[in-house]
Amino acid sequence: MTNVLILLRAVTYSALFAGLVLVFLPSRVLEASGIVKPDYIGIAQVGGMAITACGAMLVLWCVLTFAMVGRGTPAPFDPPRRLVIRGPYRRVRNPMYIGAGLALTGAALFYKSVLLLGYAGSFLALVHLLVVLYEEPALRKTFGEEYDGYCRRVGRWRPRAQVDA
Repeated sequence: MTNVLILLRAVTYSALFAGLVLVFLPSRVLEASGIVKPDYIGIAQVGGMAITACGAMLVLWCVLTFAMVGRGTPAPFDPPRRLVIRGPYRRVRNPMYIGAGLALTGAALFYKSVLLLGYAGSFLALVHLLVVLYEEPALRKTFGEEYDGYCRRVGRWRPRAQVDA
């Protein structure tokens, strides 16, 4: 399969996921709470935009790494064919979810919305359950000892201190 086709699939699936989880659902939360775009851009909005941009760039880096290194996509029905332990995955096992959480947190700061911050927290709690109950067992079954070694070296949510042997 060509790199272009793999990249196109990865970007398409990721855009659909991001569109739903990072745009559509948060906009419904804001709409339901009556929060609208701020009238002015203050320090909270600038900080929120910066955090959102960092989260979005991390997600994009992850998607590109999945496609180019793993030869697959972030979608569970079209997963990487190789264990992805390069790029942002060298430091932490779930950088894509961390990036999405940052993007949501930045949006909550931009809108000064506690409800949207709660949505971000709920998102992270749900993906933690997804990771522990589905993704890690599936990766362990698919990649075996290679994945177990990766788990020993790299933290699930926080980078570990690098120790040279």
